[in-house]
Amino acid sequence: MATTIRRAVLTLPAAPLGPENPLPALLPRGPHGDAHVLDARQRAALPADMALQSGYAPLRSVLPVRLRDGYTRHRAPADLDALVVENDRLRATVLPGLGGRVHSLRHKPTGRELLHTNPVLQPADFALHGAWFSGGIEWNIGATGHGPLCTAPLHAARVPAPDGGEMLRLWEWERLRDLVFQVDLWLPEGADFLYAGVRVRNPGERTAPVYWWSNTAVPEDERTRVLAPADAAWHFGYDRSLRRVPVPGAGDAECTYPLGGEHPADFFHDIEDGARPWIAALDGQGHGLVQTSTDTLRGRKLFRWGSGAGGRRWQRWLTEPGAGGYAEIQAGLARTQLEHVPLPPGGEFAWLEAYGPLSADPAAVHGADWAAARAEAGRRLEAALPRADVDAAYAAWRPYADTEPKESLATGSGWGALETERGGHRLPGTPFDAATLGPQQAPWLELLRTGALPPHPRHLPPGPSLVGPYWREHLEAARPTPDVRYHLGVAQWHAGDRSQAARSWEHSARDHWPSLRCLAVADQERGHRDRSAERWLQAFQDAGDRCCDGVEQRAALAALGQEAVLALLAAGRPGDAADVLDALPRVTRDRGRFRLLAARVLLAQGDAPAARELFDRGFEVDDLREGDEALGDTWYAIAEQLVAGGGPVTDEVRERARAEHPLPAEYDFRMRPM
Repeated sequence: MATTIRRAVLTLPAAPLGPENPLPALLPRGPHGDAHVLDARQRAALPADMALQSGYAPLRSVLPVRLRDGYTRHRAPADLDALVVENDRLRATVLPGLGGRVHSLRHKPTGRELLHTNPVLQPADFALHGAWFSGGIEWNIGATGHGPLCTAPLHAARVPAPDGGEMLRLWEWERLRDLVFQVDLWLPEGADFLYAGVRVRNPGERTAPVYWWSNTAVPEDERTRVLAPADAAWHFGYDRSLRRVPVPGAGDAECTYPLGGEHPADFFHDIEDGARPWIAALDGQGHGLVQTSTDTLRGRKLFRWGSGAGGRRWQRWLTEPGAGGYAEIQAGLARTQLEHVPLPPGGEFAWLEAYGPLSADPAAVHGADWAAARAEAGRRLEAALPRADVDAAYAAWRPYADTEPKESLATGSGWGALETERGGHRLPGTPFDAATLGPQQAPWLELLRTGALPPHPRHLPPGPSLVGPYWREHLEAARPTPDVRYHLGVAQWHAGDRSQAARSWEHSARDHWPSLRCLAVADQERGHRDRSAERWLQAFQDAGDRCCDGVEQRAALAALGQEAVLALLAAGRPGDAADVLDALPRVTRDRGRFRLLAARVLLAQGDAPAARELFDRGFEVDDLREGDEALGDTWYAIAEQLVAGGGPVTDEVRERARAEHPLPAEYDFRMRPM
């Protein structure tokens, strides 16, 4: 039985993704900026190629992608379109509407599920653009982190497989770096391994930085051990330091048992050049999943949540009570996820991955002799799937990578069709049909064809901005309407020309709240805190006057309100911040993010008891970002004021506050030692 592909429906309790955030993300995201940036001193201690690639082309923002932060934690049964790829040994369930995620990989002879399959679909703020969910195998392209396509629809189609059966092709235009990627999934007859032929192409005229990591969630318990052919690893924790540690390590640097260390951490295995790349997660009986590939995909990584309170809290946050824990085993183009690899114009990277069951002697796998443990797993892998067979499968697949799809199974975005028309690209095997162009692409298509950007309705938030140099040139040549100046400013800002961006926005800010809001961001970056706060307040008020009730309008007001409150607090204007909160609809104020903001406003007004009462009543910040310590920081700031009783906050007061008011478990999301 060679590969067959069929449609299916997967029903899960799911929280809807919600609307996109209409405000352009002008700045790097996260409470601490980019947590994966190394300073010059740290880079100097790395091998030369790692040092060069770790400082190469860092992401300035997620533009032109929009943020997804409108989800909640209210789940209801939902039917998800699925595609099932199957032979007589394995069954893979793929979600084309959610980044092509392989939700399940079941080994039919043993009945074992090889992946961690999340029983719910719960978005959380882990991706570069916000919404992400855990479980299965995800394909990460773009820049360091979970890519924006992880919750986006991909194009999918049937294509012929090398063995005469069928492959499932997934593809899309990656907008952060303007790359095209495809993943071809198939199961040869009688095979115990799912093959994934992957290709990343650069259709542009400039060298592009490439980031790729295939991320696999695997079941985890106290006996789960992760093995790879390495005696050392690069440890990266939430203290933002990269250091080389021995494998298996000890204490918090133990990097083979995911529950062996307390705090969340990344461990990038330092696999020797020429060694076969693979990684496996095996249980107490020696059973589990192994992933291997051709040599182009050189990196291997373990991400662990750890055994500490914060990591356990995040595990519960991403699923439902009673669900088992998980760890992540990953494979990438570079040795670490702090690196990006250059791809010349017209160039491509291609490789083959294989995922399947592995069984090994548990005594050897869990023995104290690390060399024997990894050798045992390596021997069992070679017996189950010889390295030469993977290389041969890759060679057999390459001629099929350009094969045109014969039957469409799912549709992705229209951005690839727009970029293909603009650039005249020929991309065999990954067509971007003009029929996929939609309302978001329509104004840009008109700009491309006529040289004019159509006016945007003033009662609606702005449409998406495009920021590539070619689109900037089109905007510079267009008639300078307020909408053109607004989008031009966003493109100039993204290119690093911030002074010119501010001038573009100033021309239209008098009667255009989106430009006024962008100027507020620019003022904040230049240290003009008071002027920034005033502009944010005015933008919020103007948007409230113009926007009618609707999904997009509510999303814009909520996002503006959140930004305005934070800016007003930073400027020492808690009264105005309270007024902004009061002006928001009740349904917005009741969200956890705004309950937290209300507590911070009360604290700034000197009313610590009222702020504490909000915490005592309980709330959940739906879009809490990975690594965000705002809950703990606010809790302890309130506790310090309560203990101080109006007096100064001394070191003694801080110690008493932590002793007398410990952070409740439901608010403890800390991912680093305190």
